[in-house]
Amino acid sequence: MAKLAKESPVHERLGLASAEALILHLPLRYEDETRLTRLRDAQPGQAVLVEGIVSHLEILTRPRRQLLATLNETGSNVPFYLRMLNFYPSQQAHLKPGVRLRLYGEIKPGFFGAEMVHPRWRVVAANTPLPDRLTPVYPTVAGLSQLRIQNAVAAVLLSADLADTLPDAIRAGLALPAFDEAVKRLHAPTPEDSQVALETREHPAWRRIKFDELLTQQLSLRLHCRERERQSAPILANMRGLTTRFIANLPFPLTTAQKRVLLEIQADLSRPHPMHRLLQGDVGSGKTCVAALAALSAVGNGYQAAVMAPTEILAEQSYLKFREWLEPLGILVVRLAAAMKGKARLQAMAAIADGSAAVAVGTHALFQDEVSFKSLALAIVDEQHRFGVEQRLALRAKGATCDELAIGYDSPQSSNLTPHLLMMSATPIPRSLAMSYYADLDVSVIDELPPGRKPVATRVLGSARRDEVIARLRDYCKSGAQAYWVCPLIEESEKIDLKAAIDAHAELVAELPDLRIGLAHGRMKSNEKSAVMSAFKAGELDILVATTVIEVGVDVANASLMVIEHAERMGLAQLHQLRGRVGRGARQSTCLLLYYEPLSETARQRLRIIRDNADGFVIAREDLRLRGPGEFMGARQSGLPMLRFADLEADQDLLEQARDVAARLLEQDPEAVRRHLQRWLPRGGDYLHA
Repeated sequence: MAKLAKESPVHERLGLASAEALILHLPLRYEDETRLTRLRDAQPGQAVLVEGIVSHLEILTRPRRQLLATLNETGSNVPFYLRMLNFYPSQQAHLKPGVRLRLYGEIKPGFFGAEMVHPRWRVVAANTPLPDRLTPVYPTVAGLSQLRIQNAVAAVLLSADLADTLPDAIRAGLALPAFDEAVKRLHAPTPEDSQVALETREHPAWRRIKFDELLTQQLSLRLHCRERERQSAPILANMRGLTTRFIANLPFPLTTAQKRVLLEIQADLSRPHPMHRLLQGDVGSGKTCVAALAALSAVGNGYQAAVMAPTEILAEQSYLKFREWLEPLGILVVRLAAAMKGKARLQAMAAIADGSAAVAVGTHALFQDEVSFKSLALAIVDEQHRFGVEQRLALRAKGATCDELAIGYDSPQSSNLTPHLLMMSATPIPRSLAMSYYADLDVSVIDELPPGRKPVATRVLGSARRDEVIARLRDYCKSGAQAYWVCPLIEESEKIDLKAAIDAHAELVAELPDLRIGLAHGRMKSNEKSAVMSAFKAGELDILVATTVIEVGVDVANASLMVIEHAERMGLAQLHQLRGRVGRGARQSTCLLLYYEPLSETARQRLRIIRDNADGFVIAREDLRLRGPGEFMGARQSGLPMLRFADLEADQDLLEQARDVAARLLEQDPEAVRRHLQRWLPRGGDYLHA
């Protein structure tokens, strides 16, 4: 008979790098099997440990095949029942009359009396002692029992190196328990430990683990910064002449905030190491203008700049803005998008490759293998959270080399120059996230809107008032204003009952025949979308019915009303972005949020938050509270590593302490840093790879 294949070790089944990694495979919750509970004392909904002797066993066939064991409670002979709807012959063989069982589960009223359905049970002797520790329940995978994990963890705790990676003075100053004490307590807590504190992660042992995890993240990010400091980048001196001419041609003055962040960016660009800066600013705060001024530093020094946007509509809008601002200065701007074909695409690629195009604006098409830059020195990534790490790296990989020297320099720069990176986001990042996942970035914030921008009045209306909104839309547009009507879907779905853009467009055309109504959505060809957008911007359309393709990048000053259907289905960041498309002109603007019942409690909170707040940072903090960091950052979709144990909002004090300790350890104790990262990142690497 062939030998059975050897079963994989527990740590491999769990996807862990080594058996030692089981030390940090911590329980989800705990079960108290340290005391027996009498049937009369069991509370509804409470899992308890009971003991009894099997007096009868039978297989029932109605209403379905099942195993029913009758037990008498130890010490009282009160009967109760063990019911198994699915069972194996081996289980049936163990449940013989006279056998003593301990069962852990919830007591429920049954047809015959108190019963447990599919509890955890085991055969015991009359004198079998009770455990003296709470029983851990671990994250697991199919086919891997809790008992196997418990045994594997117990073995590792006996053999692994649990020496502390924190110097005693630092640990004492933070009033944290020793590492070995913390992990042993979490894997095998005593009955005296508060089960509530353990499961809410407020126990001192949990604080040590969360601190260590946050310290790992901070160390990793700081080492990443050090690595970047060892790279070389083009030195881009401030081209004051170009900058002065650019600003003089603008139809508006720069705000104080724009001037401040521009100085921060120019200081970075003048250094021989790659800039890694995030530019934050609310919708309409003037980030694109600052990005164009940053691009001038590259162009004026004889290099190229690339501007990458997540959608073709946003890329088109950015291209038009850059061309409007830069071509009067004699700077060629080209656009490159995936939808471009034939001669137009080849011409754009040729201009980028030979350097005649000083600025290239496009989508992910910019970092395709076939696209070659002559001397890329600055990569600007708009709406950076919508790109994956690999995409941002691919664009930076197209940087300048020593063969493409900047003009105006006396000595050659080193080879393999890394472009500077400026990332932009209109989704403000709460302080706790900035300290954590963006700790390796320098952050600039435009915290001021241009003069004259009025807050957008936001109202929440039930779908019952939809006809009223349509009726008033006619008068609104007849007064000379324009409006957006935003829908979540393109066409009606049988599975999801949402108002579709195509149906809404047809309905509005029928209801408002005297108005000019256009339609834009993601399935339209690029040139068709551009034509509709251009017509709306030129005032040739009164209403633009659209999906969320107009979420970013569309700037029509005369559009002062936005109606968003099924607003309850959209996230806070998306609603805030959409609302930012209006309020760009002199007229008082309004955003109407139409919702459909039934509303979940989370949806009610989102609508209340967006109605009551105009500040993007306030909205971002509330969004983080509702969704958590993974969804907020798109990390669960992109695969970005997330914290397993710490909570950025609840544990902000630990985060601040970890940041300070990371700086001290890197300066004073490199060996402690090495040992700490080896424990927490056994596969090497870091928390962020951008």
